[in-house]
Amino acid sequence: MGEEVVVERAAGQVKGSEPFIELAGVEKTYRMGRLDYPALRGIDLEIGAGELVAVVGPSGSGKTTILNLVTGIDRPTAGTVTVGGRRIDLMSEEELAVWRGEHVGVVFQFFQLLPTLSALENAVLPLDFARRGSKRDRFERARRNLALVGLGDQADHLPAELSGGQQQRVAIARALAADPQLIVGDEPTGNLDSVTAAEMFELFKRLNGEGKTVLYVTHDLELAKRANRIVSIRDGAVVAA
Repeated sequence: MGEEVVVERAAGQVKGSEPFIELAGVEKTYRMGRLDYPALRGIDLEIGAGELVAVVGPSGSGKTTILNLVTGIDRPTAGTVTVGGRRIDLMSEEELAVWRGEHVGVVFQFFQLLPTLSALENAVLPLDFARRGSKRDRFERARRNLALVGLGDQADHLPAELSGGQQQRVAIARALAADPQLIVGDEPTGNLDSVTAAEMFELFKRLNGEGKTVLYVTHDLELAKRANRIVSIRDGAVVAA
């Protein structure tokens, strides 16, 4: 049975004439012991620059695999993955690392903050790894990003001293470090209560309003309905787009 993908577009959706993200004939097969597990079965999917897109579907449907391909964390078994006009499936691991650092911000469900570093130190990490600007400039940018997500007064707090919602805000500030064009969230609200999850979505919506392309996976259908577009996936195949 093919994985079902239903795409809904809201009125006024921003979509450029050329797709910002394009998956063409994408297949992904994982080897599990002696068996091959097909996670994606020939997906064709286009997302325009400036779109706010939610990806929904049951567990094991291929949602996270799509995100991993779009961010270059994983590679397709077949097909092509183009982001911002570049074939990222052809890049070397070193090229992908540099490309991600400059163009993509990823927000995970479980925050993945370093517990011994302050909120500010966590938010500055991507800039430190990329050695972008002076140390002073990097910390100034990280402080601005913390202020943007409403944590300007919590910069010196350790993750354990912050609520779940505050930790996720730090994770978003970290994702914004390089001012990326693309924000990707893998169940970014899955570890939050409904009120805090709604607040996180409003932050995503604000970033989208500033021109960033936002793509996120969620099990929360109510949260998904607030996106401009919903891609619904089942069994690894697109049936409508």
